[in-house]
Amino acid sequence: MRETILIVEDEKDIIKMLEYNLKREGFKTLSATDGEAALEVAARYCPDLILLDLMLPGIDGLEVCKNLKANTKTAHIPVIILTAKSQESDKIVGLELGADDYVTKPFSPRELIARIKAVLRRVKEKDKLSEVLKIGDLTVDFSKIQVYIKNKPVELTAKEFELLKTLIKAKGRVLSRDYLLDNIWGFDHAMEIQTRTVDVHIRTLRKKLKGEARRIITVKNYGYRFEAEED
Repeated sequence: MRETILIVEDEKDIIKMLEYNLKREGFKTLSATDGEAALEVAARYCPDLILLDLMLPGIDGLEVCKNLKANTKTAHIPVIILTAKSQESDKIVGLELGADDYVTKPFSPRELIARIKAVLRRVKEKDKLSEVLKIGDLTVDFSKIQVYIKNKPVELTAKEFELLKTLIKAKGRVLSRDYLLDNIWGFDHAMEIQTRTVDVHIRTLRKKLKGEARRIITVKNYGYRFEAEED
């Protein structure tokens, strides 16, 4: 599954350059040209990483970073801040606010890609799922792509398994229908597949999970989350 990078930058030429280089490396991209739009896009699509310029119109990059880390929907998203050489103190503040790395302008696209991959590797190692997850009567074997209820196998379709896996990986965070469409069905198909497709798959998944279906929580007018805690 390709990772999605949100580019927050007010210079369109830089956005185009970053989009070109990121897509060549197999990433998907989203973009925002001001702080307010960045917060909206991040909350809606939950990208895998955010490239955040500090000099933005309206809400500046430091304030955007602060808001991202204060919001439970976006706090987990790694942030790489883009700074000018004259913004040394802002680099420190950005890291203190929760940014994962910084790159100084002008920067080499190759160096930036390397930094992005390094941050994503660290996040994957930190959030890596155990091979087998057991919660209540539910057992999920991620390596074998198999689900069991009370040790009896449950037949899930590929999309149902990916849906369950994505919800579990979010560790209680609420995932929007748009985010699930993007990450499971693919961003290129999002225009063709309506959000009700997610609801249909959630409904069939719940039926198959029986009593453990209670762990898939509907968040009205937004999406779903997975509750792993025992009652």
